[in-house]
Amino acid sequence: MSDNSQATVHEEAHTGPIKTPKQLLLAAFFSFVIPIFVIIGLVYYVTSANKPAAGAVNMEKATAERIQKIGMVEVRDANRELKSGEDVFKAQCSACHSSGAAGAPKFGDAAAWGPRIKTGFEALVNSAMKGKGAMGAQGGGDFDNLEIARAVVYMANAGGAKFDEPKKPAAEAK
Repeated sequence: MSDNSQATVHEEAHTGPIKTPKQLLLAAFFSFVIPIFVIIGLVYYVTSANKPAAGAVNMEKATAERIQKIGMVEVRDANRELKSGEDVFKAQCSACHSSGAAGAPKFGDAAAWGPRIKTGFEALVNSAMKGKGAMGAQGGGDFDNLEIARAVVYMANAGGAKFDEPKKPAAEAK
């Protein structure tokens, strides 16, 4: 009897906590999964610790960017002397109409201006104000609409038209 008891004690002393294949699979699975989750948690903790809140870095700058103006109002002297068509052409139109850039009719080219002149003065002014093709809208820029119309007359007349230069409307009597 003593032989059986010694064999049982010897087996129990040398066996581990894993007794079945299912226990072996679970132990192997958790020995890989748990460290991965621990590493992910540590990485998240380290990277999220020093993040400042949105806009907290420079509150004045962030506030100024959020409440910035959308547009501008420019007050001009209504009684200023209007520019001539030639002056507006030199300042605004000559960059493209002197060289014919992007299909613009060259200044003084009667063949290029002929079909445009046939559309009439109002159509030419409308194209200048709203833009046409590669030409951007000229209305609302540095020059008054009447000054743009004078530049249109200046260019069209150099191309063979006989348009009269528009005059400044008289002030209304009150």
